[in-house]
Amino acid sequence: MSQTEKRTNTVPNLTQTPQRHLSVDVLRGFTMFWIVGGDSFFRALFQWIGGWPEKHLIPQLDHAAWEGFHFFDLIFPLFEFVVGMSIVFSLQKILEKQGQKAAYLRVLKRALLLYLLGIIYYGGISGGVEGIRLLGVLQRLALTYLFASILFIHFQWRGMAIAFAALLIGYWAWLSFVPVPEFGAVSFAEGKNWANWVDMKYLPFFKWDGKWDPEGLLSTLPAIGSCLLGVFASLLLVNKNLSSTKKAYYFIGGGMAMLVVGYLWGLQFPIIKKIWTSSYVLVGGGYCFMLLGLFYWLLDLRGWQKWARPFVWLGMNPITIYMVWNVMNFYHLAERIVGAPSRCFWGEKVGFFLVATVTLALVLALVRFLYNRKIFLRL
Repeated sequence: MSQTEKRTNTVPNLTQTPQRHLSVDVLRGFTMFWIVGGDSFFRALFQWIGGWPEKHLIPQLDHAAWEGFHFFDLIFPLFEFVVGMSIVFSLQKILEKQGQKAAYLRVLKRALLLYLLGIIYYGGISGGVEGIRLLGVLQRLALTYLFASILFIHFQWRGMAIAFAALLIGYWAWLSFVPVPEFGAVSFAEGKNWANWVDMKYLPFFKWDGKWDPEGLLSTLPAIGSCLLGVFASLLLVNKNLSSTKKAYYFIGGGMAMLVVGYLWGLQFPIIKKIWTSSYVLVGGGYCFMLLGLFYWLLDLRGWQKWARPFVWLGMNPITIYMVWNVMNFYHLAERIVGAPSRCFWGEKVGFFLVATVTLALVLALVRFLYNRKIFLRL
């Protein structure tokens, strides 16, 4: 990670500027919100309310066990999407002014640092060599950023679109028509599909699900497609030949089209996050495009920005708060302030809600502190 940057021109003051789109920062912050306390806050709230919210909304805050798509299954594709968007903003000027060599150096440096942070995030070598997790969330982001950036450096949008289609269709064909060794048949079932089999055979050291990893080797290929969707979104966003209103329509309309195709494709190629199926790429990407379109319309077109302050704070320091969340137990700190839920005078459900609220408040206080002092840790 590079030194702390203190540059006033990198700080959006909730006013639209030609250089920066507030909707992108807010989308990034919205993604982080659900990782660093937002899920616990709403889980505690729905549990306190009870009834329909507890029964139907709390399950949405967990990943689908295998097949299907819950709200929380959107968070990782959103990560990939905003990483893909950053590729255009960070590399376009470098390519124009310094050329491909400088762009490659930038990409390789960022990818390597992000990958190493991922190794550290999961404990590094604290559990011995066998405890190293080679492929996790940050490692996948590093790899997809690397390959999507290489495609961006060498191809225009048509070439990247061909690569996107090849990744999704090739992955679908492989998993749908090639029998899995040792099982002798095509399967999408857990532990019996190609993605899990490749991890069992070729992914060394620690694997999150025992014998295979949800961020495994083979499923990284379609995840590059999720990152490329962010690249396409940024190319549309910076297109000077389209009006702002048309861009919003294209974001939302394109997202709806991807949802339709993704859910229909899911009838044959199930929507499964843990092996990142092609239908999952389209469904997740569809929601990403629609969210971007909504935020773009609200923030950049309509100028309704005050509500977005907490998301901007989070969106300006995503890696920082992601790493701090891993090493600092905000929940335990909140319990010290308001007491354990079991001791709450108004009952345990209210106690959980109070602790979750204070946890989220502590996180927001930290990112607000960093934001106000223009402290941004960047790769």
